[in-house]
Formats: sequence, C-alpha cells, structure tokens
Amino acid sequence: MAQYNFDEILERENTDAFKLELRKFFFGTDEVLPLWVADMDFKAPPAVINAIKERAQHEIYGYTIRDSKFTGAIQNWLSSQHQWNIEESWVKFIPGVLASLVIAINEFSEEEDRVIIQTPVYPPFHSIVKENNRELVQNRLIETDGYYTIDFELLEKQASNPKAKLFVFSNPHNPVGRAWNEEELKKIADICIKHDLLIVSDEIHSDLCLFDHKHIVLANLCPELKDRIITGMAPSKTFNIAGLSTAYAVIEDNKLRTRFDKRLSAYQMYMGNLFGGVALTAAYNEGAEWLSELKTYLEGNALLVKEFINKNMPEVGFVLPEATYLLWLDFRKWNIPHADLKKAMIEIGKVGLNDGLSFGVEGDGFQRLNIGSPKAVIQEGMERILKVRNHFIK
Repeated sequence: MAQYNFDEILERENTDAFKLELRKFFFGTDEVLPLWVADMDFKAPPAVINAIKERAQHEIYGYTIRDSKFTGAIQNWLSSQHQWNIEESWVKFIPGVLASLVIAINEFSEEEDRVIIQTPVYPPFHSIVKENNRELVQNRLIETDGYYTIDFELLEKQASNPKAKLFVFSNPHNPVGRAWNEEELKKIADICIKHDLLIVSDEIHSDLCLFDHKHIVLANLCPELKDRIITGMAPSKTFNIAGLSTAYAVIEDNKLRTRFDKRLSAYQMYMGNLFGGVALTAAYNEGAEWLSELKTYLEGNALLVKEFINKNMPEVGFVLPEATYLLWLDFRKWNIPHADLKKAMIEIGKVGLNDGLSFGVEGDGFQRLNIGSPKAVIQEGMERILKVRNHFIK
C-alpha cells in the first residue's frame, strides 16, 4: 500500500516558483496551466523536509562544509542504485549539473573549438556553448515513429574534425526520454576515445528510469573513459529539490579532476548552500522507498497521457518514455505552422508547455509536457490540449 500521497494538489502561489511567476514573461499571460519547467508539484520526501526543519532550528546559518556524510551519502546511493562504486575523492561539489559543462568548456577547449551536442536537446546545451564562443555542432538524433536513436555515422564524422574537443551527452535524454543502452554507450565511448574528445555526461535524470528500463552510468560501463569523462549528477530532479542548487561531478582521473577543481575555484562555485547539503544527505540516505513510489506514480501519469491520446487524438505522436517525467509530444499531423501551434496552446488551450523549437530545429511541431504533477492536473492539461486539437480538426 502506498505511503505517500502524490494526488495531493499543493498551492505554489506566493512561493516565488519559477514555473508560476514567469508565466507572463514566457507565455504572455498568467492564466496557462504550468506544465513546463522540469520540477514537480509534489512534496519532497518527508526525510528531506524533516532534516531541513531540524537544521533550521539551529539559528546560525553560516558557512558550512560538505564532509564525509555528504560524500558518503553519494557513494552509497550510486552503489545501491547504479552499482557504481566510486571513491570519495572523485566527488566535486557543483551548484548545478550545467556548471560542469561551463567549467569543462572553458578549461578543456579554446574559443572557436567545436562542441558536439545531440539534438533535440535541453536548451542550455545550445546556449552555453554559443555564449562561451565555441562552435556548436549538432549530432541530430534519428527519429523513427517517435523513437530516437543515435546517428553514429554522423557522430564519427563530426568527432573526427580536429577542432572538435567536447561531446556533451544527455543520459537519460531530455526531452526524448531515452535511457541509452550498453551497445549505444560503448559506441559513443569508442568514438570519443578514437578522436580524443572529452565527454561531459549529464546524468541528472539517472534515477528516473521508468517501465523497467535501467540507467547505465557511462563512466561505470566504460572505465577506459576515466581520463576523458566528467559525470554530472544531482538529487534535484529525483527528489524535487532543484531550488537548493546542489549537484556534484564525479571525476575519476586525478589530472582531469585537478584541472576541473582549479577552474571551479576560479569561478568561486565551490561553496554551495547549507540546506542543499542537508537535503542531499537525507534524500540519498532515506529516500529510496519514496522514489520507488514516485516512479510508479509517474508511470501511471504517462499511461494516462497515452490512453487519452489514443482515445481522443490518435494522430498525436507519443512514445512512452524510458526515463524522465518529460513527454515529447508530436503534433506535426495537425498540419499547422509551428508558430500557430505554440500560440494556440497558450490562447486556446491555456496550457503552458515547453516549445519544441527551443530544443533545436528538430522540435518543429513538438511540445514538451511535464507529467510531474497530480493526476487531476495532468488530466486537466490533456483536456486543454484536446480543446486546441478540436479547434483545428473538426
């Protein structure tokens, strides 16, 4: 029997929630149902809430360290959840997984060097590369009936360019929901070793594999990558604590880690915040059962969306995700311009989704839906999308 109530609808007004307070900025109105930003509308695990409350009772909130309790919790979590046994010294605190990309680009490449990403992909992958004056190279994923695979022939060609220095990997992939398999991961490793590329592996969704799919840590599967891989992880998506800005990079190779650490210090990114460390430790030590129930609930939400689409708008493309609580919906068969699709979702459906084009040109005709909300909210969101459909298709 379930211990945790994910059906509870919690008001997030007046909490400075990004997904609510910035609706007017991104959508032009406050009236859209916010199913966009990748956090969830669920309470954090009780262990996390209680740990923060307990620490808050001590009324001094000064500079703190992250000691062996912090790193030990990470080691235990990675061992128990991902069968990855790491040493304490491999762990470097970062305020967010994206910080590992910023550090790596600036430490391990020069301006105008090439950085390869796999599109469609999380928008900051695009912007970070461009804003740091590197050339963005897009290894476009191959889509077949809504299922995405890697174009290895193209990746080989792109990696062989002498100016290519970094490969930025989303594993599991946001937004297409792939949990990459062993064969795919080994091919990536072979290409990056052959052409001397550094890998920044964003594995922030690693704990959120669904429907019996399993996350495979690239660095663990391919130890031969140890001198060329930085793995970014965090409890933020898993336990809905993104606002605490606490993540970590795992770097086995000492030389690689020393250079990473030097740049981290130069950017003054190493301090973090008191409650983030408390939350991570509690989540990793006591949150496994909560996570198990959460994933079951998310699977139910994904199935709800599938059944609703099959019944009411079967022309909408959708594949159950192997991981993440983010669904990649294909509206191309509505045969309307993308700008009109985006506008209609806001003005007719009054639903706030992530616009597909923000993930790359491959997102033309797509929208990303966050199902990390109570079922009643997801049902309402689907009803609003159906209203848009019925406006265009009689």
